[in-house]
Amino acid sequence: MNFPLYIAKRYLFSKKSHNAINVISAISVCGIALATLALVCTLSVFNGFQDLVATFFTAFDPELKITAVKGKVFNGEDERICALRTLPEVDVFSVSLEDNVLVQYHDRQVMAVLKGVDDEFDSLTPIDSILFGKGDLLLHDEVADYAIPGLQLISVLGTGMRFLDPLEVYAPKRGVKVNIANPSASFVTGQLFSSGLAFAVNQEKYDGAYILTSLGFARRLFRYDKEVSAVNLKLKQGSDIDQVKRHIQTILGDSFRVQDRYEQQEDTFRLMEVEKLISYLFLTFILVIACFNVIGSLSMLILDKKEDVVTLRNLGAGDNQIVRIFFFEGWMISLLGTSVGIVSGLLLCYLQQRYGFISLGSTGSFIIDSYPVSVHVADIILIFVTVLAVGFLSVWYPVRALSKRFLSD
Repeated sequence: MNFPLYIAKRYLFSKKSHNAINVISAISVCGIALATLALVCTLSVFNGFQDLVATFFTAFDPELKITAVKGKVFNGEDERICALRTLPEVDVFSVSLEDNVLVQYHDRQVMAVLKGVDDEFDSLTPIDSILFGKGDLLLHDEVADYAIPGLQLISVLGTGMRFLDPLEVYAPKRGVKVNIANPSASFVTGQLFSSGLAFAVNQEKYDGAYILTSLGFARRLFRYDKEVSAVNLKLKQGSDIDQVKRHIQTILGDSFRVQDRYEQQEDTFRLMEVEKLISYLFLTFILVIACFNVIGSLSMLILDKKEDVVTLRNLGAGDNQIVRIFFFEGWMISLLGTSVGIVSGLLLCYLQQRYGFISLGSTGSFIIDSYPVSVHVADIILIFVTVLAVGFLSVWYPVRALSKRFLSD
């Protein structure tokens, strides 16, 4: 049996001669537990918001998106691109072409992003889940081309869900300088009619700027033939996205970029990761402050056990063994506080997931009613290691210094 550890356990759970030491020890455990609980809950809430944001993109962004590293467009009939159709993991192969345009409806104008998609687009993503209005998902027929704008864009243009007059779409001619005397001659124009539908991803990036239409209309407007701006893939169920992504990148080479959904929204998720990191560092700083209670508890314990130290020395215990007793005492306080905090935090997260008792507020337009929570095992391990490391470092030097001061001959 480890002699210093055994004595430390007896000191931790036995009644001290001064009741204040018991109180301070309990406060130390509670302080570490509360800081640990805050870490568990805060990181889990950030994970919940990340998972929630990810669900918004699944209805608009493909599982894998292939774009050119240089330039806006590339040849959609390139041999390497066509080879992707035959991959056994690919379920849906779709191409799209998008660029900036000027949209006018009556006396209102707005800059927008026109996204032309092929007929496989409705199979690529669950687009039906974000569509509003009455009508079929129809982007073109033999007579005309149709538009599905974002809800915010409809509000800016004042078209209403089903507009009677067509949208006038303007795109600059490629390689042509603007004629100041006749600016309209430098633009290609087209008309998009109402499909009776609009989409809402609940992200201004899409809802306030994007218009979905047919690939043929986009190619005519932008004066392209076989070019596309992206190849979009949906994989078969059970496919390993990361593995397929690496395989496709090997096939295409360095001239193409292969992105999953998180990489397509890299700026958004990077910002959320930075916020999560800052919260983690801030709460770790609070944890460091809470560990000062452990130092106070140990210093009083050392003073209280000076007579015991004399007895232990008479029994043959060395100074290093005596120092380790108080070192283990401080570490056990940290371990106990960590365990209580993690268990309490997990319990609180479970209750929030199940009952949602902490709401986002009764006012405002929120997509959900309560704070989302998602517990990740990696975060729990990180918290456990962090608290033990902070507890170890906060105890090691003070115990050695206090032992030399109070327990020296």
